[in-house]
Amino acid sequence: MRNKEVAAALSEMADLLDVKGELQKQSAYRWAARSIEAFGEDVERLNSEKRLKEIPGVGEAIAEKVTEYLTTGRISLLEELRSQIPRGVVGLMAIPGVGPKTTGLLWHEMGITSIDELRQAAEGHRLRRLKGFGEKKEEKILRGIRFLTESSKRIPLGVALPIAEEIVRYLEGANPDARVSFAGSIRRMKESAGDLDILAASPNRSGVIQSFTTMPNVREVVLAGDTKATVILDSGIQTDLRVLDETSWGAGLQYFTGSKDHNVHLRTIAQGMGLKLNEYGVFREDQLVAGATEEGVYEALGLHYIEPEMREDAGEIEAAQSGKLPRLVGMADIRGDLHVHTNATDGADTLKAMIDAVRQLGYEYVGISDHSRSLLVARGLSVENLLKRKEEIRTLAKETGFPILFGTECEILTNGELDYPEDVLRELDYVIAAIHSKLTAEADVMTERVVTAIKHPYVNILAHPFTGLVNRREPIQMDFETVAEQAAENNTALEINAFPDRLDLSGLRARLAKEKGAKLVINTDSHSINHLGFMRFGVGQARRGWLVPDDILNCWPLDLVQKFFSR
Repeated sequence: MRNKEVAAALSEMADLLDVKGELQKQSAYRWAARSIEAFGEDVERLNSEKRLKEIPGVGEAIAEKVTEYLTTGRISLLEELRSQIPRGVVGLMAIPGVGPKTTGLLWHEMGITSIDELRQAAEGHRLRRLKGFGEKKEEKILRGIRFLTESSKRIPLGVALPIAEEIVRYLEGANPDARVSFAGSIRRMKESAGDLDILAASPNRSGVIQSFTTMPNVREVVLAGDTKATVILDSGIQTDLRVLDETSWGAGLQYFTGSKDHNVHLRTIAQGMGLKLNEYGVFREDQLVAGATEEGVYEALGLHYIEPEMREDAGEIEAAQSGKLPRLVGMADIRGDLHVHTNATDGADTLKAMIDAVRQLGYEYVGISDHSRSLLVARGLSVENLLKRKEEIRTLAKETGFPILFGTECEILTNGELDYPEDVLRELDYVIAAIHSKLTAEADVMTERVVTAIKHPYVNILAHPFTGLVNRREPIQMDFETVAEQAAENNTALEINAFPDRLDLSGLRARLAKEKGAKLVINTDSHSINHLGFMRFGVGQARRGWLVPDDILNCWPLDLVQKFFSR
């Protein structure tokens, strides 16, 4: 499928039009790009069958450009825009807090065409010459540049995990006698990773190394030794492979999965017992005590097995010593998804298609929560269209016999009030409150905005609380302890948004929310049937937060969920 490729071209056009100030055009291209990327069918097949206009947001003009791209590999308008705007100018918009309007101003008024030029101008206090710029604005831009620089060194989990899984499948297929797994921060389900770590155990080490270095997506072989190899993939991602003995499989998997602090703590425990712990096993003198399995390694140190997601030296070792490790939530515990969009707003698929896909996952219920009216970029529903939607949902639920909850992702306005009045919200089964705009307020202002929404009598869930985007946008500033306390007091569940671009709440914040007494919910924020599988990313964050099924709303049966909402 070339959907992602076509979407990238249209997104670039939207960015360039944004800089030029052609807001209406850029909005149309951005909407079409999102729809094409999320659409469940191959855009090339749709083009050959002259069905492109079945994709939400794709009209005659955009369909022509998609056809041009698929036929020639280029779009004439995109080429024209590229010739008018230096490439580095668009790159400025990757900096958190620097939008298209600011980008255009920096380019036209100061001739800034790169991030490095912008950094120098901010450090030299030259941006203050521009209207609306001051010390705080300069510092915010410098902070955004630092964030972008650091985050660019890491690979988002949503990118890294599928690649690692693909490599594991490839090596297992090429080497049927080998055991293969990914390790590192990906196995701990961290939001991002520095590189990819792959482990294998096989009697044919050279065969595994050969398979690894000749994979179809390898751009460069950096190292190919007897037991280890390093390659650079076509995507530019560095990937390391280590081939172990079977007797060291568990020890290697533990060593290359655990965080540095977790592993140092374990080695300290081993030394106190007169043992030595490394990637080859647990040893007493030169005798191997354990190493074939991870469970055996932990047992040799007097510990219960610690799940990979918990290995951060954040109290898990003490809990393992005292037998107080929680039984973490797993995918099998998830009963439904309560944050799902359709093509009534910015989703790619129909209500029926989403319901059919949810039922195939074996869920017990689903919640449909399209955007509210003020979020124009997502084609938010007017009051009239929202209430019409209620009848469609009730009818489909009756026809299918499948419980469909009627909700909304309702915008939190700048004063903390909601986008729909109470008499409208009263008609819904539940309300998700969310912030999508005006993200740069000071912490006290933003905290008050969020808490005001949490206290609203009809708000049941706070979506993606920090509004951040992994490696792309910093989280908003707010007092999260206060937010979590108010969520607990007002029976508002805090969302772990499983969409890989968000992963919000993080595991650390989810754990803090639990400690403050708040309930949580894991939702995919799906905008197409293809997104429903993102649930595993959210479960990963919940496990990093030490959450158990009772902590999580959508691990409960429907009657208890409805009871929670009725409060």
